Amino acid sequence: MKARQSNILAMTGAVLLFIGLALQFVKLVFAPYVYLAGSILFAYVQVRSGYDGKNIVIRRLRRQQLMGAMLLVFTGVLMLLWHRNEWIACLSIAAVLELYTAFRIPQEEQKEKNS
Repeated sequence: MKARQSNILAMTGAVLLFIGLALQFVKLVFAPYVYLAGSILFAYVQVRSGYDGKNIVIRRLRRQQLMGAMLLVFTGVLMLLWHRNEWIACLSIAAVLELYTAFRIPQEEQKEKNS
């Protein structure tokens, strides 16, 4: 998959994630489906963009990133199954993992490139 296509899919997934969350807080019935579609798109792009290098730190960060993506999808499933706010805990953990890896992976790639 080309980088441009990956970026478009990731951005579409992120927008659907945000819209699904906003609709979930308004308590619309179809909100979990919108969120789930966005999380699957977002997770698909992250799974497809692999790392072939030998840097152990980046490999660990990639595993954390994939765990965050899977938790985003699991959050959508929880939204469908449980109709209270238990899914917020899973979403919080996923958001922390995704945010942490979003900053750390480029730093480590830069270090690897410079040395």
